[in-house]
Amino acid sequence: MTPPAGSSRKGLLSQDDYLAPPHIPTGQPPKDVLNAIWRKNDVFLDIGSYSIGSAVMVIWPVFLLAILLIWIDEGGPATPMLAWGFGIIVGIPSLIVLHSLTQPVPLPVRFNRQRREVCVPRDNGSHWVVPWEQVTAAATSVSSIGQHGKTTQGLLVVGFTNPDPNAKKEDREYSLGFSCGGGTTAMCLWECMRTYMEVGPEAVALSNDLENLRENLGNKGPFWGAWWTYYIGIRDHIVAGEFGKAIWLVFTIFAFGGPLILMLQHWKLAPPPDLTAPEIVEWSKPLPPEQWAKRSPELEQAIAEREAALAVEQTAA
Repeated sequence: MTPPAGSSRKGLLSQDDYLAPPHIPTGQPPKDVLNAIWRKNDVFLDIGSYSIGSAVMVIWPVFLLAILLIWIDEGGPATPMLAWGFGIIVGIPSLIVLHSLTQPVPLPVRFNRQRREVCVPRDNGSHWVVPWEQVTAAATSVSSIGQHGKTTQGLLVVGFTNPDPNAKKEDREYSLGFSCGGGTTAMCLWECMRTYMEVGPEAVALSNDLENLRENLGNKGPFWGAWWTYYIGIRDHIVAGEFGKAIWLVFTIFAFGGPLILMLQHWKLAPPPDLTAPEIVEWSKPLPPEQWAKRSPELEQAIAEREAALAVEQTAA
C-alpha cells in the first residue's frame, strides 16, 4: 500500500516524499526541468524518459576536468596515469551513450486528460491503459558524505499498475524514473503531469516544441540547429536586458556541453516517436465535452482541502 500524498519517510541519509495518490497539489509550480514533455495538445500529454541530456551533463564536466588536469601536468609523470584513468571513467559511459544513440527511442507515456487515463506502452508492443487516479508518484533522494562534503542525488518515480488482474507477476508494475533530483525539483516535474490532468493544458508550458523543431529552426539540421538555438536565446536575453540569463547560457555552453546536448536531442527527438497502434490512435482522439471523464468525489474533496491549506500557508507567509 503506497503512503498517501503529502507524507514522507526519512532515513539517516535518505528521504522519500509521496506525491500521489491522491493527486493533490504539491504547492510547487509545474516546471519541465528535463524537457520530458514531448508532445502536448488539448487531449493528451506525451511524457518521455529518454534523457540523453542528463547523461551528457554527467560525462561532460569529468571530461573537462580530465583535460584541465592533463594540461596542468604538462606531460609530466602523472599524465599517462591521468589519461588512462579518465579514459576509463569517461570512455565507458561514453560508449554506453553512443550505443544508446543507435537504438530506437522508447515510446512516451501518454496522459489523456479527457478520458482521465494513461497509456503505458511496453517493450513487447503491448500497452496498458491505466486510470489516472491510480498512478503513483514519489520523490526520492539519497545523500552521501565524502571528502568533499555532502552530495545528494534524487529521482522522481512515477508508477503504473497493470489493470489486467491475470497479468504475470513480472508484468504487473511499471515505473518511470527521472533523474531530476528529489524534493522540490521532482515535485515541479510531477506537477507538469498533475497540473495538465487536473487544471488543463494552458497551465503547463511547452518548453521545447519537438514536433515542429526542425521547421522552426529553418531545417538547419541537428548541429547548426543546436547552435542556432543558443544564439537566439542569448540574443533575445540581451535585447530584453536580461544579461544574467544571457551569461548563464554562455556558461552552459562550456560547463555542461549545452550545444552537444541540444544536437543529440534534435537528432533523436525531432520529431519525437508517436503511438501508432490503431486502438491508441482512436483512444487519443478528442471527445465531446459531455463525454469527458470526471474526478472522483474523493479526489475532488482531497484537492479542495489541499488548496484551502495552501491558501492559508500563503496568507500566513
